[in-house]
Amino acid sequence: MVSPLVSRLDMATSSSLLSEEQFLCSICLDVFTEPVSTSCGHNFCKACITKYWDTSDLCQCPMCKNTFDTRPDLFINTFISEMAAQFRKSVRESNSNQGLHPDLPGEVSCDVCTGTKLKALKSCLVCLASYCETHLEPHQISQALKRHKLIDPVEKLEDTMCKKHDRPLELFCRSDQMSLCVFCLKADHMTHDSVPLEEERGERKAQLRKTEAEVQKMIQERLKKVQEIKHSVDLSKRESEREISDSVQVFTALVCSIERSQAELIEVIGEKQRAVERQAEGLIKELEQEVTELKRRSTELEQLSHTEDHLHLPQSFPSLCTPSDTRDWSEISVHGDLCVGTVRRAASQVEETIMSEVKKLCDAELKRIQRYAVDVTLDPDTAHPYLILSEGGKQVKYGDTKQNVPNNPKRFNNYCDVLGKEIFSSWRFYYEVTVKGKTKWDLGVARESINRKKKNIPLTPNNGYWTVRLRNGEYNALAGLGVPLSLREKPHKLGVFVDYEEGQVSFYDVEARSHIYSFTGCTFTEKLYPYFCPCSNDGGENSAPLIISPVNHTA
Repeated sequence: MVSPLVSRLDMATSSSLLSEEQFLCSICLDVFTEPVSTSCGHNFCKACITKYWDTSDLCQCPMCKNTFDTRPDLFINTFISEMAAQFRKSVRESNSNQGLHPDLPGEVSCDVCTGTKLKALKSCLVCLASYCETHLEPHQISQALKRHKLIDPVEKLEDTMCKKHDRPLELFCRSDQMSLCVFCLKADHMTHDSVPLEEERGERKAQLRKTEAEVQKMIQERLKKVQEIKHSVDLSKRESEREISDSVQVFTALVCSIERSQAELIEVIGEKQRAVERQAEGLIKELEQEVTELKRRSTELEQLSHTEDHLHLPQSFPSLCTPSDTRDWSEISVHGDLCVGTVRRAASQVEETIMSEVKKLCDAELKRIQRYAVDVTLDPDTAHPYLILSEGGKQVKYGDTKQNVPNNPKRFNNYCDVLGKEIFSSWRFYYEVTVKGKTKWDLGVARESINRKKKNIPLTPNNGYWTVRLRNGEYNALAGLGVPLSLREKPHKLGVFVDYEEGQVSFYDVEARSHIYSFTGCTFTEKLYPYFCPCSNDGGENSAPLIISPVNHTA
């Protein structure tokens, strides 16, 4: 059987001394690719002989059936490889000169045309040849040729023949998933599910169309997902730019406030120092004047002490010895004014400015995370028997009597706990809970595998809980031994935000628009549930319910 590539040419050149069969692999019937030689002297494509031996129980030559004890090492026969390459080149050049492009899909040439070969319209499974419109005419006129099986043109017509019986492959065995000729069916496949090859081809085409539709759908879904991801990146970029702008604005305001406070403080301190200096200058001037007057009196007294005038001394002595109008300087001093209070007041102003800017940031932060708000509903199958849930599953409080509820693996038995129905295992989510009127509570999130039956389990991240709590008027984040929270105001509504990918759980005072606490660096590997614990009533002091509140996005 001649390869379609070779069948288009009588030879690469009219003067060639080699026949085309010398370049053909006896297994694939095509020009050699990586030709190798066996010890018995026959040549094959390396891939062909390797596959032949892989699918055979014996390691033997397909041509002479010579058996080898061990599989021979195969080496490329460079001489034959070079000759085959030259032959392929000659074929391509000849086809190019004749206007043929055998490598293009669908370009099957007529096997009858001489010179310039025309494109084939049909291939005959009986003749094992392809025909152009002119040479196909006998199959359309002759009664004998009309009975031949015509198909769309194909290159390797030999593949349509049964290699065992040399008959057309007209059937398909669905049991063994292989093509058959009539003799194959009678010999080995009579009891199998076999159908005409055309029928199988039709069904396969239908399956292909269905698969193609599914593939196209998958492509569209993925293209849509690509657009979603790009859109998310754009949103993230805009969000980052907005956060940078906000942070620059805030820190610029803080720097300006600090610089302004510093300048004002320096001015106040400088003015006080200048006042001290002015006071000192006045006192020094007055002292210097008194010193001058006293020196004058001292000179007069000195002169009087040396006078011999008995009349002048008695007359002048009283005026010189009488004290002049001088100040008592013993209690007078100059002290620098302490600036501690001034510095403290300036620092307080800076602190107020910082708190104001932080509140603005927190308000903007809350507005952003409130976009991830989810609708949370309490799961009655997890509620402790003493808990009472509202009809809509939005409120929970402690009851004085045990509820008649079925026990199940999901229910808490030893704590007044309940979980939300919603499960979260990716992205971000946010919800708000009203705690007004309560003196005790625990809130947060918990992983799916928490122990719901055992007593005395600390609500810590190591045990699968990320929570904050109120006890005896004190707020704590339950991280390890607990982190005391210094809150300026008693929160009436808490916001809980989880960023699953970032490993962060944050709590906010919704009304004060302030951040309370964040668990960071968490590693989430399980599903997370909203977690609620209203605690016992304490004689009615803690009877108010925990209420899952709708999120006000315009706050």
